[in-house]
Parts: sequence; structure tokens; C-alpha cells
Amino acid sequence: MNGIGGEEVMARAGAARPLEWKFAQVFGERAFGEEVQEVDIISAIEFDKTGDHLATGDRGGRVVLFNRTDTRDHGGNRRDLETADYSPSRHPEFHYKTEFQSHEPEFDYLKSLEIEEKINKIRWCQTANSALFLLSTNDKTIKFWKVQEKKVKKVCDMNVDPSKALGNGIVCSSISTSSKPCIANGGCVNRTFNYLSTGFSFPPGGIPFLHLPRVMSHETSLVARCRRIYAHAHDYHINSISNNSDGETFISADDLRINLWNLEISSQSFNIVDVKPANMEDLTEVITSAEFHPTHCNMLAYSSSKGSIRLIDLRQSALCDTHCKLFEELEAPTSRSFFTEIIASISDIKFSKDGRHILSRDYMTLKLWDINMESGPVATFQVHEHLRPKVTSLLHEASFFFGASI
Repeated sequence: MNGIGGEEVMARAGAARPLEWKFAQVFGERAFGEEVQEVDIISAIEFDKTGDHLATGDRGGRVVLFNRTDTRDHGGNRRDLETADYSPSRHPEFHYKTEFQSHEPEFDYLKSLEIEEKINKIRWCQTANSALFLLSTNDKTIKFWKVQEKKVKKVCDMNVDPSKALGNGIVCSSISTSSKPCIANGGCVNRTFNYLSTGFSFPPGGIPFLHLPRVMSHETSLVARCRRIYAHAHDYHINSISNNSDGETFISADDLRINLWNLEISSQSFNIVDVKPANMEDLTEVITSAEFHPTHCNMLAYSSSKGSIRLIDLRQSALCDTHCKLFEELEAPTSRSFFTEIIASISDIKFSKDGRHILSRDYMTLKLWDINMESGPVATFQVHEHLRPKVTSLLHEASFFFGASI
């Protein structure tokens, strides 16, 4: 915002105070010295396309949903805030919405392998009929969830008071507008008749104070239901999933393969990328992440442990072992070493909203790539440059962390 007028608007609107950023791997405040339970550590986080919903997954297999509340209570909808000529006076606020258990620990008896419940990735799907849809995955199994509000129906205006309905007699309703008193044995006293619970017979004209109960919706609750389970398609641990822009398919990737799924079909998938060599001793790199293009349903990119990104076109062939574009930063042979190859491994990639750029995350940096320029990144952001002199000691202490995502 430029000019004196802009400053006056900011003064009237009240600029929001700067945010204080603090690193945390769990929800809530922790007292000094309090141990963090491993199951509570957050392992995945994802915003939906609108930015109004946030999903997190933890090592305990739980998925927690949050919804944005500041736009609803202050300042109108998100589009109005974007077109406004001043910043909102409040920072975005997300409140707890619901949570559910997405995955449970399993054991593969054929391979004698224990499968953790930890959530590796979460991806939002298209909404329908005010219901939320999302995909979550652990190392082996992908699940498709539907979260929607359901009205809890209660029966009101009963003839029988549940606290007194102990015998076989007829009792009067606690909600009934009739002023007839109730007696201890469950009968009712009428000005004309005195009906007891024993030996009761209907009068010729019926009982005027009996009426039909009514079903009313008093409250709503969020219910999460697993619609489909996509399993038994990966020999190695799943590192990423990504929805296609067509709204019908998604991909899942492990170290050596990328599979294409249809959301409506959970019994089979189609293998579109396979980098497994005939001899595993010839293996030089593995797949670390895969992402669909946000608008072109035929384009996707995947990264490798060598620091390269490959863009493939599903229209070229059914098995996309060959790429149409390769993005990698060329280094001088003298500058290469064992350590530089390790820290160059890309842990995650993400397309920009328009699909023009790709943001990659390695151990030391964030790199922004233009899909029309393969020679090198257009921008590099140093993240852990202060750790570069300590790379050797970190490697020897097994302190490297390759789970960073964007």
C-alpha cells in the first residue's frame, strides 16, 4: 500500500500485530521438562484449496481437522478480504473441528513386517454436498474419508416418562400439556375416571391425553466414515499421494514405483512409473515425492534422491519411464562429494497454484523452479546454511532428518 491515504486506512483499520513463530511438533503448550509422547508428534499437515480447512496427521494414526473462523466472524468471506485495499485487522484463526482414527498398527505376516499407524501424507479432495473428502496414507495403506455433519434426531413429546416407565401400566407424559396428576404406581388420575395399572380397560371414547410422539433434530455432529481402502499395491513405503485435477484419479508413490488409482475403484491400480532396475545393485536413486500438475490432468512431476525433478506426460506412453523434462542443478565435478549428494536429496515438491513453478525442498535449501527452464532454479532460499560446517558430524551421529515437507 502506497501513499498517505493508504497509511490513514491502515490506521483506521488497525494493523494486526506481527505473529510470533515458534516451532512445535505437537498440539498445545508443554511445560518445561515435560516429555512429548511419540504418538502425538505431527507427521503430516495440509490446507485445502480454499484455505478454510486444515488437516493434520500424527504418529498415532489420528487425523485432526480445523476450520477457519476469522473470515466468518470478521470481515466477510475470503474473496472480499483479498479485494480489499487494506490488510485485515486479525490474523487467520483456526479452531478445532473434529478428529478421527485413520490408521491402526498392523503386522504383515508374509513379510514379518510391522506397519506403523503414522500418517505420511494427507490430501484434500473435492467437496460435495457440504461434505469434506480427504485421502490419508501410512506406509502401506491409503484411505478415502468422508466427513459430514449429521443431525441427531430425538423423540420428543412422549406419552411415557422414561423415569417412571418401570411397570406395565400407562403413565402420563412429562411433556404433555395435560394437567392430570401421576400416581406412584404409574397410573393417571382423571376427573372422571381413575385408571390403575392393574385391570385397566380402555373407555368407550378412548384416552384423550394420548398423542403421537414427534421426531425432532436437536443438534448436529461431525461423522467421519471411511469410504474406500486402497491397499496391497506397494512393496515399499508410500512417501506421497497426490490428487489429479480431473477429480477422479490420484497417484501414490513409493521408492521405486508410482501407481495411478481411480477414486471409485480400490481393488486395482495402474503402474505408470517403475524405476526398479533388473539388478538392485545397479540402483542409483529412488523416488522421494510425486505431485500432479494443478490444472493439466496429464502432467505430473516426481523428485529423486539425487536432487533432480522429472516432469512426465501421461499422453506419451502408458508406462512413463522416460521424462519430457528434467530439472537439476549442475555442479562442478570438483565440488561434488559424498556429503553433497546426501544433502541434495529432495524430500518434497509442490506445484504453484498456476502450475508455472515447482518448489522443492532438500536438506539445506528451498528451490524455486520454472517449468520452462530446466538448467537451474530461478531462486534458492537457504534454510539450514548454519549447519553446513557441521554436515560431517551430523552424518556420523545419524542426525540427518529427511522428512521435511512443504
